[in-house]
Amino acid sequence: MKIFPPPRAGLVLTWFLSALSGFAAETKYEPTWASLDRRPTPQWFLDAKFGIFIHWGVYSVPGWGVKGQYAEWYWHNMANKKDDNPWWQYHKRVWGADFEYANFAALFRCEHFNAEEWADIFARSGAKYVVPTSKHHEGFCLWPSAEASRTWGRPWNAVETGPKRDLMKELSEAVRRRGLKFGFYYSLYEWFNPLWLSDRTRYVTEHMLPQFKDVVTRYAPAIIFSDGEWDMPSKAWRSEEFLAWLFNESPCREEVVINDRWGKETRHKHGGYYTTEYAAGLQDDSHPWEESRGMAWSYGWNRIENADDYKTTRELILVLCDLVSRGGNLLLDIGPTGDGRIPVIMQQRLLEIGDWLRVNGEAIYGTRFAGRSCQWTEGKIPEQKFGEFAVKYNLMEQVGQRPRPDGQAVKQVFFTRKPDALYAISVGWPGRQLVLRDLEAPADVTATLLGVPGALKTTRGGRNLIIETPPLGPDEAPCRYAYVFKIPGARLLPAR
Repeated sequence: MKIFPPPRAGLVLTWFLSALSGFAAETKYEPTWASLDRRPTPQWFLDAKFGIFIHWGVYSVPGWGVKGQYAEWYWHNMANKKDDNPWWQYHKRVWGADFEYANFAALFRCEHFNAEEWADIFARSGAKYVVPTSKHHEGFCLWPSAEASRTWGRPWNAVETGPKRDLMKELSEAVRRRGLKFGFYYSLYEWFNPLWLSDRTRYVTEHMLPQFKDVVTRYAPAIIFSDGEWDMPSKAWRSEEFLAWLFNESPCREEVVINDRWGKETRHKHGGYYTTEYAAGLQDDSHPWEESRGMAWSYGWNRIENADDYKTTRELILVLCDLVSRGGNLLLDIGPTGDGRIPVIMQQRLLEIGDWLRVNGEAIYGTRFAGRSCQWTEGKIPEQKFGEFAVKYNLMEQVGQRPRPDGQAVKQVFFTRKPDALYAISVGWPGRQLVLRDLEAPADVTATLLGVPGALKTTRGGRNLIIETPPLGPDEAPCRYAYVFKIPGARLLPAR
């Protein structure tokens, strides 16, 4: 028998002090917002920048909505059985007036769902995290939730009816095998749950809280997108109590990131990151934030949306650059079909975003707000005008270019930074030169174009930096839509 020598006393003492230090540093969070809000948002979320939202449930079977509205609200909107309600008229015409929404559950078969194929698309898109709807406002669960079937009085989860599969388990395992973070969306309320309609206090205590803890314990999410909070304050939802359990005891307590939807008073006030949807996002990185949106008008799949309703790949890439330049993340949604397919147009958009990120991801992942988000390369247009423009036109139809007062087009440059470099993201090819204003750089500064080897000629003129672009032919460009110039040691100065 081999005899191992005892560990040296110094090593034992070092290990003991290290363990003691870790124990002392462990924080216990109290069930109050004052305590919960002191928890720092885990670093992985601040670095990830790009995630995939997935709206998928029983509503994916009818897969229809009035264009410009959310198709996942099908049950809620068709329940108003009036002659002037287009949702009800559609349901009556296609499915029949006697066809109850609950009957869609058996048709939610997901027969073409392949978690490995989905996860492969997500990985190739360049996304770093994936957030499916574990349960939307309809209450149907994508995992074997006992609470769902008990309070609804019928099989109301994907293991007991429909596909008869644990969709959350399959997807979480496939996504994590590819190194992506996995989390989920969870709706606090359910439109027509009998217990919700009769006794909200019992609903929270007997249904929502144990169900929420069950799905967290099963899948240990890296991120939770809570929703459906607007009918009651966070005290009534017992959100502080739940989050104290999440941060102190749950299996994901060290990694999990939470949003701000925990009561009708909490948005943009409490939570690990703030949320906006189908909007312009926020303006800086004073608090982590994320903008979510679908590729067209709806989160859930809407079969009547056509190609013209979808944002182009160019538009989606520029939205990503814009949001990241202001310190935010993009959670881009897909709406799979009821049989488990990701529509091809959505696959195409994701894969083309991935092509761009393979060249330019250095200027996206792990970056921070550079001090200001953008500049216009021609004309003197105040930056605030762009903010007003983005808010007014919500979907940012013309992001990246706009007319000057004299009618000429101007181009935009977004900025991101890392500790050792500034990144200038030019919307479209800048021409022979890229002129960056109000910038400080070392005397011997050199710039590079991501995806193209070699340094570029760079000269300084006061507070400006002039970068000579390489002479590239049409087939020599490293990517499309936006081009990234890396400037080591540079930083932006306050605009004058």
